[in-house]
Parts: sequence; C-alpha cells; structure tokens
Amino acid sequence: MMICFKFYLFLLLLVTLWVSILAERDFYQILGVNRDATSKQIKKAYRTLAMKYHPDKNKDDPDAQTKFHDINEAYEVLSDEEKRDIYNKRGEEGLKNHGQHGGGGVFDNFFGGFGFHFGQADSGHHEIPRGGSITMDLEVSLENLYNGQTLRVARYKPVPKAAKGTRKCNCRMETKTIPMGPGRFQMVQQQVCDDCPNVKFVNEEKILEVEVEPGMSHESQYPFISEGEPHIDGEPGDLIFVIKQERHHMFERRGDDLYMNITISLRDALTGFNMEITHLDGHKVEISRDKVTWPGAIIKKKGEGMPNYDNNVKKGDLYITFDVEFPRGVISDQDKEDIIRVLNQEPNQKPYNGL
Repeated sequence: MMICFKFYLFLLLLVTLWVSILAERDFYQILGVNRDATSKQIKKAYRTLAMKYHPDKNKDDPDAQTKFHDINEAYEVLSDEEKRDIYNKRGEEGLKNHGQHGGGGVFDNFFGGFGFHFGQADSGHHEIPRGGSITMDLEVSLENLYNGQTLRVARYKPVPKAAKGTRKCNCRMETKTIPMGPGRFQMVQQQVCDDCPNVKFVNEEKILEVEVEPGMSHESQYPFISEGEPHIDGEPGDLIFVIKQERHHMFERRGDDLYMNITISLRDALTGFNMEITHLDGHKVEISRDKVTWPGAIIKKKGEGMPNYDNNVKKGDLYITFDVEFPRGVISDQDKEDIIRVLNQEPNQKPYNGL
C-alpha cells in the first residue's frame, strides 16, 4: 500500500512538472524579439508594447491588463543579465527556484513544506486605484535624434512615508439590512472603511535616464511605468515623456529624409563648384557641380538622411535646394557685351502663370 501511494505521488509530481513546463511563458515571444536580441532592442520592444497595452490607453481590449502584466514581467527578466541567463538555461521555473521571480518552485508549490497546497480560491477581482499619469514634453536636438543620446532627467517624486495616527482606507459600499418591525426590513447602501496606518508624502529626487535612440521621431513617447503621481491606497500612475524635436539651424526633417538650402554665387551657378558640409555626426558630405545650377535646382544625396528607427542601418536621403545670389551694382557696357557673348543666348521673355 505504501509503495502504491509513493508511486501515485511520483506520477502526480511528474504530471505537475509537465504541466508547469507547458504553462511557462516565452518572454522573448511576449516582447516579440529574438533570443539573441540586444538590451537596446529589448527596451525598444518593451516601450512600444507597454504603450500599446497599457490599461489606461487600451480599455477596449479585455485582455490588456493580462498582456500588460506579462510584458512587464518579461522585461523585468530580459533586461537583467543575471535573470536572463537563468531564464535562458532553466526557464521561468528556474527563476522561481532561484528566488528571482517571485513565488516558490514547483516542488514547493506541490508539497508546500509539511502539507499539500493545491491553490487558493480567488477572493474576487477588485480594481486597483491608480494615481494620475503625467505627460511632459522633452526637447531633443536633431543631433541627438540622429546619433542617439542618453539624457538624465531629475524627477522630484512624492514618496509615501509612515506618519503618526491612522486613516480611513479601502472604503467601499456595502449593503446593510435594517429591521423595520415584525417581518419588515430595509436594505440600504452604506460606506464602510478600514483603519490603516497613516502616511505622508515626501518629495525625493530620482534621476531618470531617457535613452534617445537614433531615428526617434517628433512626438515619440517614452514611458516610465509607475513613475507618475502616487495613490495613497493604490498604484502610482505613469510618467510619459513626449519627444519634441528642436528646430535646427541647417536641416529640416521630414520622416527619414533631410532637407536644406544652399546659396551659391552666380559665378558658381554658371561655372560649377565643389564644397563640403558638416553633417549631424560630424562627417563631411561633398557637394559638387560641373554644370550650370539654376535657382531652385535640387540634388539628392542618397543615404545622407536620418537613420530609420526600426533599422538604423537604413537611412533616408538628403535633398539640397540651391538659391543663386546675383551680384549687385552697375555692370558696364563692355561687361554686358562680354556676358552676352559668353552666354550665347537669345533674348527670352515669356510671360506665363507660374503660381
């Protein structure tokens, strides 16, 4: 009898182990990255998905809360080198056994120390109150959007500290039955609160690092989950930085392409020229013409635009529009004759609607 009982426990343990393995989540699949993804790729994927499935922004999806929870747990593991290494070798269960990912291992869950624990009944779902989210503009230069840069921002965040006394908390509406006489009663709603330790909020400085990646665009959002306003009985809101591209003195950005104007002299416009401009990362771009350049002429320098945000190897183009500066002053009759002879053009005046 004892042998049969042990054999039964062994089989039950094997089934539990197998179910646990099948139930493990693929954190790489959750974030949509390859197993050899870099920390930058993991962070980028996390930011995108966190904004997409945030419960406050995705109220139409009933699974948004679950997806958001999985995304945060996946990022917590894959963004930490030690946890990621354990996960790669032994999976999510290995993290639990190592004490890195909450809860006990499958053996602890199965045997439960001295007794058997097969789970607890769900006590019911209660919506957790959240503090307000904060949206802030963050001005970023075009150079930083081209090259990438980590910006350090000081955040003075209210942090709860223990205080004297108690306070009313977890207030809720409950139904109360009031006797009104023999066989008569009345049901009314009344507010019921618990007594909780009192707290006060104290501002503390925290340095947040905003990793501006090459190719980020104007109005991109960079979230810091749970860094917003606190809630005394719930979770803090989020802090969201909105990237604001600063105006540049030379380049105008349109998507991944850059645009600029260059003014050249009439002599250069007629005889050609060779020049260099300094790009956003300091490298030189050579621009040359060996033929006539007319006002409004445009040339394209392929691959000299902004890096693509999703694929930094790919870059947009640079479009250069030329303006021609005409000489001022009076031209002598002899110079006029020489110009007419050199240009060898017939008079050409053709009125038309060019608007």
